Amino acid sequence: MKNFIDLAKAFEACIINCEICITDSIIQGNNECIGICRDCADICSLALRFEARGSKFRHELYAICAKVCKACAEECSKHAEHHHCCKECETTCKHCAFLCNELLAA
Repeated sequence: MKNFIDLAKAFEACIINCEICITDSIIQGNNECIGICRDCADICSLALRFEARGSKFRHELYAICAKVCKACAEECSKHAEHHHCCKECETTCKHCAFLCNELLAA
């Protein structure tokens, strides 16, 4: 498994790219991305904080985080050809979901 710094970077990248996607989606009127990106940014932020403090509940949170990140990546993939921010969001969310699933398997 990745060390804490690598994991933190993955969560942060997901949070940042979701927030960028939200802003662009508001401007473009892409309502489909807004809700799931908000959920994804929030769950990744919470997962990062749980991991940082070594919460005994972090593993339960990883399962939800993986599910939300996967859903966000799937939604953003629908718009990735036309919106660069959706492509970036898709990529980082897939990676974050992968890491969460890796943590669950450990």
